[in-house]
Amino acid sequence: MNQTKAAVETEPVVRFRGVTKSFAGPKGRNVVLDNVSFDVPRGKTTVIAGGSGQGKSVTLKLILGLMAPDSGQILVDGQDVTRLRSSALRMMRTKFGVLFQGAALFDSLTVFENVALPLRERLRLDADEIEKRVMATLDQLELVGHEGKFPAQLSGGMKKRVGLARALQLDPEIVLFDEPTTGLDPVMTSDIYDLFSRTQDRIGFTSIIVSHDIPKVFELADQIVLLNNGEIDVFASPEDIQQSTKPHIREFVEKTMVNCDEFS
Repeated sequence: MNQTKAAVETEPVVRFRGVTKSFAGPKGRNVVLDNVSFDVPRGKTTVIAGGSGQGKSVTLKLILGLMAPDSGQILVDGQDVTRLRSSALRMMRTKFGVLFQGAALFDSLTVFENVALPLRERLRLDADEIEKRVMATLDQLELVGHEGKFPAQLSGGMKKRVGLARALQLDPEIVLFDEPTTGLDPVMTSDIYDLFSRTQDRIGFTSIIVSHDIPKVFELADQIVLLNNGEIDVFASPEDIQQSTKPHIREFVEKTMVNCDEFS
């Protein structure tokens, strides 16, 4: 492997540099990200956590260029998303797969049609090639036999599987998960997280997960980014969070992690 390729494969896939994002509110500007900087390591899982309204989903939208920061840089594979326009931005987004909250499936389309949609929209493939690719993905996610069903006929966990299958159709380098276990019971949540982990191990994409499912989601994390009142704290493990002496981190631990045997 040459040095240039090795450097690309080891450098962070996403970088925030001095990013600020605020919104107008009844009492003035509400700053959700205040001059924050952090890296997302390639091929790993970064979990973004924090209370309601702290900017978790905003962070995903900034990465995708769906929202612009007030200031700062957001780099994806070295490209500054904030400077990309039109076709260049669309090309950058092909690096991503997105699993939305609730899976966001189209009710009028079958499982097969939902999963095939990115291929039909983005690539010029004949029907045989589309069927081959879709069925291969459905097989990987244990969905064969359900391709003719509609979303209303699926359980919550099955819908998540279909959403993940669709997100993987264009072989993304990065997969964004926005509250992926909302509405699932604890057993199904564990099954879905296990599916995410196995799929990532097999394919090798970078995962960025926004979740309120604390501390369960931390079992997947190689890195944890905690958002609080515009500031961030970055941790390599749940154990590191519990060792923090910052008052707001201590409060977070007491509310969400103190009674959890996994990290004691």
